[in-house]
Amino acid sequence: MKRPGNIFFNSLKTCKVRDKKDESINFNQTGLSWIKKNSFWWLAVLCVLFISTGVTAQETERQEIEEKSADDLARELANPNTTLGTMAFPIDYIHYSGDLPGAGSRNGLLMNFQPSLPIPLSSSVNLFVRPLIPLYLSQPTFGPEGFEQSGVNLGNISADVAVGKTWPSKIIGIVGVFGSFRTASDERLRSNYTMLGPEAMVAKIFDWGVVGLMLNHSWSLNSKDPDVLNTTTLPDNLWTNTTGRETASITAGQYFYVYNLRNAWQITGQPTFSYNHNAAKGNKLTFPIGTGVNKVVRFGKLPVKLSLQYWYYIASPDNFGPQHQVRFQIAPVVPLPW
Repeated sequence: MKRPGNIFFNSLKTCKVRDKKDESINFNQTGLSWIKKNSFWWLAVLCVLFISTGVTAQETERQEIEEKSADDLARELANPNTTLGTMAFPIDYIHYSGDLPGAGSRNGLLMNFQPSLPIPLSSSVNLFVRPLIPLYLSQPTFGPEGFEQSGVNLGNISADVAVGKTWPSKIIGIVGVFGSFRTASDERLRSNYTMLGPEAMVAKIFDWGVVGLMLNHSWSLNSKDPDVLNTTTLPDNLWTNTTGRETASITAGQYFYVYNLRNAWQITGQPTFSYNHNAAKGNKLTFPIGTGVNKVVRFGKLPVKLSLQYWYYIASPDNFGPQHQVRFQIAPVVPLPW
């Protein structure tokens, strides 16, 4: 039998425990309510901290870029797995030839914008997300009434997402996914196909420079009724001859080399080629040989990579394709935002 005193004491103790639990519950509810009411300010504080951290990191990298010599920057930019950010503006003048009437007198002018802001995943691994946005300044197309010259138009946007790794042996490997999309503002310049497929690259860094090869293979995600009266050869990252074919299966790529000289000069070549497996005979292969020079200069504190290249096409579509190409590229070096 329990004594009355013990019963009273136990009841009092139970009340105190309940009071503490009630106080704890009330405190938690009040705290949650306060957090909910001030969630906007919490979000604002987190955004400010995130932005300030990014600004600090960006400022630190800007100082590091400013302290590097132009020669050091040129060598780093030659590395396909570099962590330097660039905003590249390749400008291409293209002279065409072919069996179609008047093909040999046709020229095109194209400007691309390709930002490259690698995301470092570790000391030797980077993530790349690189869109290529073309702007046609002038581009010939062939239709039922012969050649027409289009004016300024948005081209077919493409992009790749890839991961690159550098090994201690200075061998570089990159694997990813490539896609191109039917975004041209003029229907005559719009590619017949939306393309998607894998890509891979291998390169080797030497004391004197870099050599490498990138390949991708993409398939059309759509089919289109063949139109034998129209032909369009589009330099939208990969050459696609669209003469009378329902689908496309294209192997494309780029071979590249860089030879370092003094004072941030380099001998370089970065020609792009393609093989359209579904194209008509004589219109499958597009392959140039090319060479040129790079030079890193500074405009104030801003380093800029300038490049001038000439490509001669030893293989081109018989109907209508490129014969000569001159590429001038301006690529400001920018600090990464992360």
